[in-house]
Amino acid sequence: MKIERENLKKDYKAPILEKVEPNFGNSWTYKLFEEKKPNNKAVWHYHPEIELVYVEKGSGKRHIGNHLSYFNDGDLILIGPNLPHVGFMDRLTGDESEIVVQFRMDFLGEDFFNTVELHEIKSLLELSKSGISFYGKTKNEVGILLKDFNWVKIKFDQLLQLLRILQNLASSQEYKVLNANDGLSVIMNPQDNDKMDIIYDYVRGHFEDKIYLEDIAESVAMSIPSFSRYFKKMTGKTFSTFLMEYRVVHASKLLAEDQMSIAEICFSSGFNNFSHFTKSFKKITGHSPSAYKKTLYKVVQL
Repeated sequence: MKIERENLKKDYKAPILEKVEPNFGNSWTYKLFEEKKPNNKAVWHYHPEIELVYVEKGSGKRHIGNHLSYFNDGDLILIGPNLPHVGFMDRLTGDESEIVVQFRMDFLGEDFFNTVELHEIKSLLELSKSGISFYGKTKNEVGILLKDFNWVKIKFDQLLQLLRILQNLASSQEYKVLNANDGLSVIMNPQDNDKMDIIYDYVRGHFEDKIYLEDIAESVAMSIPSFSRYFKKMTGKTFSTFLMEYRVVHASKLLAEDQMSIAEICFSSGFNNFSHFTKSFKKITGHSPSAYKKTLYKVVQL
């Protein structure tokens, strides 16, 4: 067992630093992904650039910092600098698409956003360090502006379009802060939080099976009490609660795909008791699994 755990440790990786190259002639990056050209970056990674992601109609998982949830009708997400995250889309089909915009906080100069006219945008960028998901009219209107980049050829007009998008986001009330915890941002520092990366990788690889607290604590060289205190301090929740949420999010994904029975989904998501699965699912989503299937046109906010 000890040899097996040592081998597992070697397989765990801290979030990968992604090197972002601006588009030619720009100080920021714009990328469009479609079915014929998908975004395959489904790895735990980070970068010093702020990232704005617009998913049109598609479904997938959000894993941003300590936050985990599922969406099934598109999404608009703003991710702050050095906030670890995983690629969002399960896959792109038909008219679905994903747009990614990346830029550094100082891409227009260190003091640009310190001007009084841009204080709302500066506050938005600071808040993005916790990760933000936008919905409603904001998501739809900003999505249209992001798609319009394909038709804006003059570089100066592209820059104005980006600033217009940021101002729309800054003035919106249709948003959810993803890593809010009693008013404190929970932001993972990739240099200091290797333990959390190991824990997340362990859960991703073992959530379908029974996870023993002793094993996951030993994977980060901690006693069970120390591990429990550490995890609660870093995430604001107990490990058992996080694991339940992870399994429910995976179950909601399977329900959306509609290829398995609810009973099969229960056991494929790591629950070994159907009653416990139903109770846990309703606690997180507010619906029973069967009722949830009838409301799949709504975005699940965990």
